[in-house]
Amino acid sequence: MAERQINPKLKTALDLGPVVLFFLGYIALRDREFVIGGTAYSGFVLITAAFVPILALSTLALWRLTGSVSKMQIVTLVLVVVFGGLTVWLNDERFFKMKPTLIYLIFGGLLGIGLLRGQSWLKLVMDGMIPLDSEGWMILTRRLCFFFLALAVLNEIIWRSMSTDAWVTFKTFGLTLAIFAFFMTQSRLFRDHGTSDPDEG
Repeated sequence: MAERQINPKLKTALDLGPVVLFFLGYIALRDREFVIGGTAYSGFVLITAAFVPILALSTLALWRLTGSVSKMQIVTLVLVVVFGGLTVWLNDERFFKMKPTLIYLIFGGLLGIGLLRGQSWLKLVMDGMIPLDSEGWMILTRRLCFFFLALAVLNEIIWRSMSTDAWVTFKTFGLTLAIFAFFMTQSRLFRDHGTSDPDEG
């Protein structure tokens, strides 16, 4: 079924809104501690508990409005539920901090497996949204594979060696800007290997 078009501002709000709300909630509650059922929880853990249903509702709304969600969004939601749930259940913020590492390892690993088979699984995931020829898809897939693996390493370095404030800022803004910058630097690839038909190649 073809994806239904919605207002770009609404789509952006549904895509980025949960992450922005997580950041704002953390800033508001980061220095507070809450006792629930005799157990003390940090503001980070409570915000994580709120983030899980917010992301789920945002993804559901996106699906209802457009008729589809990407495979990446589904994988991300599943991992958020699992690692967010572990964070709250075990009252240990490390699980949620490890989540981006696992997400990028999975994405990078899957792209790598496809490359070893001589295939661009990125093309399948993106459903022809980018008009590239076959060589272009393979080049972009290789670059994105290494990029995801680099992000996984960077996330591990930051959450293990820096403060929670630094990690939250990195997760909210650093990762988003890094992905945006990556695709901006691919303009020459899109120019040299672009096609008039997204389904070509």
